[in-house]
Amino acid sequence: MTPETRLSIRIDSEMGKIGAREIAFLEAIESQGSISGASRFTGLSYPGARLVIKGINKALGEPAVSAVKGGREGGGAALTPAGTQLVQLYRAIEMRVQAVALPERRELQKTCTRKRYPSKNRGQLKRSG
Repeated sequence: MTPETRLSIRIDSEMGKIGAREIAFLEAIESQGSISGASRFTGLSYPGARLVIKGINKALGEPAVSAVKGGREGGGAALTPAGTQLVQLYRAIEMRVQAVALPERRELQKTCTRKRYPSKNRGQLKRSG
């Protein structure tokens, strides 16, 4: 079975960029209930996670995540209404674009699987001597 081609969406604004990575991280915050949990889940370092959130907030123009610092009760994080709306709108756009572009994606898949290039070492004669 050949891998399916995927289409990635990135939203560019004057304030910043939001793409699949950022949306996946917001979804991880929602499912894990904390920034540190989301960073472990996605494989991002905690400082890297904070940078992703900072970029999202800048692009969105308001906070996408509300966090409560840890302590005896433990901390946590959740999406703000703006963060939730961002994820919903992004996923709606993504679904619509995926559906509209389905014929072209199928054709591209055929094209990509038809043309296989050998690796650098494959098919070369070994020199002796």
